[in-house]
Amino acid sequence: MTPLLTPDQAWLPLPDDQWTPQHARHLLRRAGWTAIPADVDRAMKDGLQATLARIFPASPPAFTPPPLMADGIRRAQELRQRARETVEVDRKRMLERDARELHRQYMDELAVRWLQQAAKPAASAFEKWLLFLSNVYVTASDKVSNPDFIYRHWEILRNGAAGSAPALSKAVSRSPAMIVYLDLQGSHLKAPNENFARELMELFTLGEGNYTEDDIKEAARAFTGYRHREGEFRFAKRQHDATPKTLFGQTGNYDGDDVIDLIYKKPAAATFLPREMAKFYLTGDPPDAEWFAPLGAWWRGKNYNLRQLCFRFFGSRAFYHESFQANYIKSPVQYYVGLLQDLQLDVVPFVRTTLVPLRQMGQTVFRPPNVRGWVGGRVWINASTLAARRQLVATLFTPFREERLNADDQRALAVARSDGAKKFAVDNDRLREFSQLGSEKITSRFVDYFLPVPVNTDFRATLRDFLATAADDRKNRKETGGGNPDVGRVREAAIVVLQTPEYQLC
Repeated sequence: MTPLLTPDQAWLPLPDDQWTPQHARHLLRRAGWTAIPADVDRAMKDGLQATLARIFPASPPAFTPPPLMADGIRRAQELRQRARETVEVDRKRMLERDARELHRQYMDELAVRWLQQAAKPAASAFEKWLLFLSNVYVTASDKVSNPDFIYRHWEILRNGAAGSAPALSKAVSRSPAMIVYLDLQGSHLKAPNENFARELMELFTLGEGNYTEDDIKEAARAFTGYRHREGEFRFAKRQHDATPKTLFGQTGNYDGDDVIDLIYKKPAAATFLPREMAKFYLTGDPPDAEWFAPLGAWWRGKNYNLRQLCFRFFGSRAFYHESFQANYIKSPVQYYVGLLQDLQLDVVPFVRTTLVPLRQMGQTVFRPPNVRGWVGGRVWINASTLAARRQLVATLFTPFREERLNADDQRALAVARSDGAKKFAVDNDRLREFSQLGSEKITSRFVDYFLPVPVNTDFRATLRDFLATAADDRKNRKETGGGNPDVGRVREAAIVVLQTPEYQLC
């Protein structure tokens, strides 16, 4: 393996004459979910910088929540108000249970809606960037049960994703979801809660070892009075500690925004997010912060602009270094959305066939395990999660029966189709069309298109020989064009390739 680049070399732009199809596939698989051949061709035609400008737009792709979510949340609020006014214990419990069920239902629908957005090829890189930011500025639906709060939090991330990191951090501090998740709602003048101040420094901006316990205590005082009322930020002036505070050796009458400004004057703030990006996009074991120092210094000079950071990071020599290629385990979300894009399918708009498999694979949208977010890497792979991945592949080759859907699923399907969704599973017509290519071309398409790394010749030969065995009965031979493989064999071959260890990597 080529030695890792020095810090001064690593973050220089990749020279134009080194931009290759292999690099284009690497960018599309890591920045997005997969590398569709047409997208690789376009990236080669446009060049690296133009491709980055396209996949990381200055304005975020529009996202709309589920059509009936606002109405469902209003009904849940009414149920909770009635529960507060009810004296009878059993009746109160029933009303609270019904309110929780409405919140759960629309949280699930919001998650499906986001997956539908993420699966749009033009939005892939941006939505994955949003997933990354949500794994830095973590909130979780197990504590923040109101789907509107989660939606608003992600909208804060969406609207700030191409702007400055300090501005985004300030907006996040006012997020209703964050106020609930890290207990700012109960932080007041006489008893500051340190949870948000601690995670702001440790997990959002600086990293461990770059602040003191006294810094946390003083910062907690600055964030007192941060509240929300029905999902809108409210500053409770009477609960805010307006007295002088000392942070990082400086004293002043600081409020929350001032604390964030002080944080971004620290050298560690310049390398923290780039290193988090490396964990998410490159390797589960990134080099120490010093390796990112030149990138951090450059980013600081760009006023911590996040879009500029994306251009530099994804356009760097380090990003395309061979030690970071085709060896990163896909997250469940990437595995699922990448499968859909590889197979040219749409998100199935049913919880049981979309969110349940993701949970079984270890990743529930909007619900990271704790404030540190998803760790990723080898954590994704064990016997249970691998079985869930295999089952997911099989499911995508099994069309569902519409006549058996319940009313809620029929409604969800109608909404998805009104948004342009058409194909939810690989059917026999698609397989029959593919079978006309013949065993040699099918093998090449499956292996070269789906897999990020070359497979050994024995695997390729075995797959080709399996496909080359034509069906004996006259009906199938007529349907598949004589010596072409039958539909069943094409299906089996595709499933085998998509379940290989190599397909788990990007």
